[in-house]
Amino acid sequence: MLVRFLSSETGEILMFAEAARPLLQAIGKETTARGAFTQDEMAGAAQALREAVQRADAPPQDDEFDESGKKKEPVVALGQRAWPLIDMLERSSRGGPKANIVWEASAAF
Repeated sequence: MLVRFLSSETGEILMFAEAARPLLQAIGKETTARGAFTQDEMAGAAQALREAVQRADAPPQDDEFDESGKKKEPVVALGQRAWPLIDMLERSSRGGPKANIVWEASAAF
């Protein structure tokens, strides 16, 4: 399922629900089919997400191989998934009193 983030100040972001869920949970938002960030919430949400990334992301490991000798698929870190939303939150927070961000999905996730 896709989650669509729309901002009055930036372009839209599309994420799979599996990627959006931990980001919204790190901020303290419920993963409902529709939700919003108000102007007052945006800067704090961006900071909370940055802190979650710092706690979760380990330095990348080069040339990791599995037990059969095959190279493992690279892991997409939380920071890589979080950056577009952090950017949207920070840019929208500077957008004035009517700035907003909403998300929508086909169902709660």
